[in-house]
Amino acid sequence: MSFFGFGPAAELDITLTDAESRRRVEHKTEDGKKEKYFLFYDGETVSGRVTVNLRNPGKRLEHQGLKIEFIGQIELYYDRGNHHEFVSLVKDLARPGEISQSQSFDFEFTHVEKPYESYTGQNVKLRYFLRATLSRRLNDVGKEMDIVVHTLSTYPELNSSIKMEVGIEDCLHIEFEYNKSKYHLKDVIVGKIYFLLVRIKIKHMEIDIIKRETTGTGPNVYHENDTIAKYEIMDGAPVRGESIPIRLFLAGYELTPTMRDINKKFSVRYYLNLVLIDEEERRYFKQQEVVLWRKGDIVRKSMSHQAAIASQRFEGTHPDNRPQYSGAAAGDQENE
Repeated sequence: MSFFGFGPAAELDITLTDAESRRRVEHKTEDGKKEKYFLFYDGETVSGRVTVNLRNPGKRLEHQGLKIEFIGQIELYYDRGNHHEFVSLVKDLARPGEISQSQSFDFEFTHVEKPYESYTGQNVKLRYFLRATLSRRLNDVGKEMDIVVHTLSTYPELNSSIKMEVGIEDCLHIEFEYNKSKYHLKDVIVGKIYFLLVRIKIKHMEIDIIKRETTGTGPNVYHENDTIAKYEIMDGAPVRGESIPIRLFLAGYELTPTMRDINKKFSVRYYLNLVLIDEEERRYFKQQEVVLWRKGDIVRKSMSHQAAIASQRFEGTHPDNRPQYSGAAAGDQENE
């Protein structure tokens, strides 16, 4: 609001060209709520129009220019004043002059690079947004519009199983095995636990999925652990030679792809934590990192042609046409 209770002389509105057909997805906001945003992929064009709506039509509005920006930025909550921009594009839509009636201006950011997935965490936020600004002598008029970006990936070629042992000398010896080490967000973790030696009274066993968010560098590193899921394997005492199967469906949990050293600002990693509790409430656990990625096909009918091209460029083409794993944790058009 401007002085003396008068509002701004104009308001801005941003509309996407394909707003009617573009998919929207839920994304968590900083206050923990979920809202729906338009979904984009790396390499897709972002286009639309900015409308300047005058509050007093017919009355001339002087301005110093109208521009639109496409921004990707990381904000660390402990350093609120600094926004780390990794994408910053700008287009001038109107030169300094006067506007006497409401007017619209088209814009297009062609094949925009969007290298990271949108993320809202405990201590960090990675967001993409459009920002329109009408510059004025005393106070600018602005408008922002957030979008959500999912990165693309395909099936990992190398996806070895995980085998580990948990042991307490002469008391407990357990082997457990998971079918693979990399899982897409709708995947199923399949495994088995073998009891080779049991001389303590175990009353409970569970697998936890733990998300570890790491922010900062050097001495200013912050780790935030969040238990996403608890899956009870067994309630009661096992015996030697017993094996227990595991089937853990990931689709029901709020997971993101694994993110490693994003713009040298933060990481998000996931761990499977095997927890055993004996009758004296002592806890034994073994932790193993797994990689999560968002399942994406090279071409999907519901993806735009631009996104399909971007996906192929990002993933590359293998000589025998088998899908390749793109390396980084990634995003997709999920099967629903």
